[in-house]
Amino acid sequence: MSPGRNSDDQHEKQRRPPTPAYRALYEQLRGAILRGQLPAGSRLPASRQLSAEQGVSRNTVLAAFDQLLAEGYIETRHGSGTYVARVLPDDVQRPRANIVSSRPVRSERGPTLSARGAMLVGTPRMPLPALLRRSPETTAFQIGLPALDHFPHEVWARLYAARARRGDRTLMGYSDPAGYRPLREQIAEQIGTTRGILCSADDVVIVSGSQQALEFTARILLDPGETAWMEDPGYLGTRAALTSAGARIVPVPVDEHGLDVAAGVAAAPEARMVFVTPSHQFPLGSPLSLERRLALIEWAATTGSWIVEDDYDNEFRYRGRPIAALQSIDAHGRVIYVGTFSKTMFPGLRLGYVIAPPEVVDGLVSAHLASDMHAHQLDQATMADFIAQGHYARHLRRMRILYGDRQRRLVEESARHGDVLRVESRAGGLHVVAWLPAELDDLTVAEHARGAGIHAWPLSLHSIERRLPPALLLGFAGTRDAEISPAAQRLGRLVSVLRGAADTASSVRPRADTVAPGRGGEVSRA
Repeated sequence: MSPGRNSDDQHEKQRRPPTPAYRALYEQLRGAILRGQLPAGSRLPASRQLSAEQGVSRNTVLAAFDQLLAEGYIETRHGSGTYVARVLPDDVQRPRANIVSSRPVRSERGPTLSARGAMLVGTPRMPLPALLRRSPETTAFQIGLPALDHFPHEVWARLYAARARRGDRTLMGYSDPAGYRPLREQIAEQIGTTRGILCSADDVVIVSGSQQALEFTARILLDPGETAWMEDPGYLGTRAALTSAGARIVPVPVDEHGLDVAAGVAAAPEARMVFVTPSHQFPLGSPLSLERRLALIEWAATTGSWIVEDDYDNEFRYRGRPIAALQSIDAHGRVIYVGTFSKTMFPGLRLGYVIAPPEVVDGLVSAHLASDMHAHQLDQATMADFIAQGHYARHLRRMRILYGDRQRRLVEESARHGDVLRVESRAGGLHVVAWLPAELDDLTVAEHARGAGIHAWPLSLHSIERRLPPALLLGFAGTRDAEISPAAQRLGRLVSVLRGAADTASSVRPRADTVAPGRGGEVSRA
């Protein structure tokens, strides 16, 4: 090595800030765990004992423990102490050496996918994390997940079994691609009462969740290269549907009044379509103001454009009067309404619906015939019975009370860490936005939170052009009451540790397996 290079190395060492004491202890303990010097399941010394042995403060030991806990290397047992985790995160991530992949080698003749297919693969999606699949009972704040522990399983099972026992031949064969007519009739009646939309069963098409509704509407109403507005930040499923259709996406900013219609007109006045979540904007939660609703409808009527109203989370409002649906005030027939049972019932049901003008209904039916023919008939029939017998309305009333209470608990617990987590209550919806200290990166925080059993989705992945302060999306509906307080405390401590590391210029960088767009599963909001 040349003297010049050695001198450069010395200067580089002088420029580096000293490693914080907690970080040095963390690396020492992590190394001992990975080398097997501290075997899985072994008990660690108490924080006071380790503090005395290492000659550091107890706060330093607690900070190191918090980091190890957040990353999954240790676990605490109430009344017993702190132990090395039975399953280490490195073991979960490491591929098994004795498994030979049966997948073919990638072709060397060039790209296999079309340009549009490659864009779709690269589109960010909201994943079902591996942690959920491993331990669904210990993952808190999963967004898009309803309270499955409070669903009336016995009622649903009884209705489903009754339908199955009948052996109805009409439910066992091919059927109307528009959907099971009794369910469409129930939806038309219910939506007229709850959302003020006047329609009949002929205006309703049953689909497999709101994601298929977005995919179908984009496919039948947009030609490749045509322009569509999309909320920024906005729902990643909308972005995927527009990408799949080959549309040119124009991001339109969102503020406390919802979609900025004037900004959209200025950017793309002749856009063919706009996708909007007016009742509870995803992800920020702001409702679209009446002034902007009227302006949006007037713009669509003037230009002949389509408005796709994704009425996301409209069923869950905890204070104030319900906000009218866009379609209920549209006198020009330009609004296509999208609803889903994924949050009001359970995501695995995969039932949603579209209410549209006749020419659009014909296109949706043809899209069904070109893809999956029709949604599951037995599920549709059971859902129709569930609504007709009053179970659906009763279930929604119970869930509004439960979710309002869970949101209040999460906001109150987060307030205890108000210096690092700023969480505001919302009048509706199933998640809140937790704003982080400006010096942190929400992708990094989300990665570390995952190791602590917390599914905190980074807000930054929802932005196209707009750059917002770092924040996490925290779902409260599917988090059990007993989990909210300890999970909020773990998250607050974790963010405090990360901010402290950032303040000393030694912030923890993401590992190679950081949550990445397009990894880990399908959308969780549809």
